[in-house]
Amino acid sequence: MRAMLKLFRLNNEYGTTLRLAVPIILSQVGQIITQLADNIMVGRLGTLPLAAVSFGGTVSFILFISCMGITLGLTPLVGEAYAQGRHRDAAANLMNAIILYLGIGALVFGVQYAVIPFLDNMGQPLEVVEAAIPYYKYLVWSLLPFMLFAPFKQFLEGIGNTTIAMAIVIFSNLLNVVLNYMFIYGEWGAPELGATGAGLATFLSRLITPFLIIGYCLVHRRIRRYMILLRHTHFSWTRVRELMVVGFPICVQMSLEGWTFSFSSIMMGWLGEVAIASNQIALTLCNIAFLTLVGISSATTIRVSHAYGLGDYEAISRIGSSSYRIGLIWNIFTAFSFILLRELLPQIFTADEDVIAMTARMLIVVAMFQLFDGMQCIGMGILRGMQDVVITMRIAFIAYLAINLPFGYLFGFVFGFGEIGVWLGYIFGLSTAAILLRRRFKHNLRMAQAASSANLDDE
Repeated sequence: MRAMLKLFRLNNEYGTTLRLAVPIILSQVGQIITQLADNIMVGRLGTLPLAAVSFGGTVSFILFISCMGITLGLTPLVGEAYAQGRHRDAAANLMNAIILYLGIGALVFGVQYAVIPFLDNMGQPLEVVEAAIPYYKYLVWSLLPFMLFAPFKQFLEGIGNTTIAMAIVIFSNLLNVVLNYMFIYGEWGAPELGATGAGLATFLSRLITPFLIIGYCLVHRRIRRYMILLRHTHFSWTRVRELMVVGFPICVQMSLEGWTFSFSSIMMGWLGEVAIASNQIALTLCNIAFLTLVGISSATTIRVSHAYGLGDYEAISRIGSSSYRIGLIWNIFTAFSFILLRELLPQIFTADEDVIAMTARMLIVVAMFQLFDGMQCIGMGILRGMQDVVITMRIAFIAYLAINLPFGYLFGFVFGFGEIGVWLGYIFGLSTAAILLRRRFKHNLRMAQAASSANLDDE
């Protein structure tokens, strides 16, 4: 009977997590459509435009990922307050997050524009840099509307509403595909801008997102009460510090991971245009597979934050274990898919035989990489929900900077494995992160159980 009850609970955990995760996954799919559409539609123009989009997107992503990480600190704080019925505190966190994130967005915007004169010092072919700059500028401008959209998105996810962001992002990115067609190829009376048109389409499609999500919050009856409470909140350095205490370590962790991918992509540029284009295709396919894991991880953060607010560590254990199992099943599926379809998938993006052949070789390593990347992603989601985020920053430093990048350079250039060697660095780094995060989760549960037993003994 106990075994059946445990099985029922696990099955219920799977269903609950997936119900929250699916809208987030679809939302993430909407976001990756931007990159996918850019790569496919620009790739039809040739290897140089595709390499330019890859390089411009990589440089933009270095600080964009930092901004995204900061915003994720809002979700566990709102989730804890929501679980405890502290609705005014949840609204106050939203108000201060809006102010904080817009300020950070403006600062990063200035930094991203300031680096433009130095883009030709990153070891990339000069023609790639020249083609990338106009595309890059539009991506920089698109950061500002994102930083207004993000606090509302993370707030809604914190209270368990994951569907509205999904709908808005999907709409935005369908619009991006239409605008891509217009501005890349000069259709429907629009100017033919090539790779630059892809950047313009991204900016315009992101510009609409904050208006849509704010409008939803103002008209939806359940959410409108929080908007009313916003009128009675004020700027608070204490709340800003709370947002930074949780958000900054997440920012550093995500930045280290994002920078690792970005700098590895820059290393690919040292191997030539074919390597840049092949790596961009491999990363795009990898990111598509990763979307499901991001959704599971985000859903896990939401559920763990609610259980954490109630002090229910048994529930946290069940949620974490079920999420790991879901992630593992998906990882195995994607790994086999990449291996079996390695010759066909690159042809979606390009007809260049050299790029197809190199991408096919990469995908064998990417398949192995998937297993470790998924486990570290789930582990991050669990610890964020428990607001145990400082340790994730330290683990990220060890895994990404101390292991991933040095091993990638060692295997890629010292041992002469080229593009395969750079990808091997990912495997070493992410497997280290997965193991350390899992151990930290188990440690937290043991500590919580010991504290609970001590409290019972005192009583």
